[in-house]
Amino acid sequence: MKKLDLTKVPIRTGSLYPPPYAEMMEGRSSLRLGQAAGLTQFGVNLVTLKPGALSSLRHWHRTEDEFVMMVAGECVMITDDGEEIMRVGDCAGFPAGAPDGHHFINRGDTPVVFVVIGAKAREEVVTCSDVDMVLTVTDGACVYTHKDGRPWQPEGEENG
Repeated sequence: MKKLDLTKVPIRTGSLYPPPYAEMMEGRSSLRLGQAAGLTQFGVNLVTLKPGALSSLRHWHRTEDEFVMMVAGECVMITDDGEEIMRVGDCAGFPAGAPDGHHFINRGDTPVVFVVIGAKAREEVVTCSDVDMVLTVTDGACVYTHKDGRPWQPEGEENG
């Protein structure tokens, strides 16, 4: 077994979301532990949310299962069922294809840390629950569109 030195795993910040949503992810960082370990079947990320930060837009995956386990702090998980407090040791699973958007918000005053484990499908569709946006991934290439298939553009701007 190859032990990872977390101090040598690059810290990933920022977001793949287009404006104005990318800016909403400030305060979120992650370590891609699965990638650092050379895993190819599934991803393992150690996510840190600073106070006030959110993990993502509320979303669901068409083909990838996702599993989350809290390892430090306390945050709020928001799904279609409402809000639930997540504490150290709490876990949540999000089966592929279940259209129940989820995300996590740190409303506390200390950092929150959790592990995210998910499949690494070559093709995936991620639908945002509260925003008119869909991410389609094909062989690692990401394309954002509106839910009706139009190319992505911020609200109020026209294509062309």
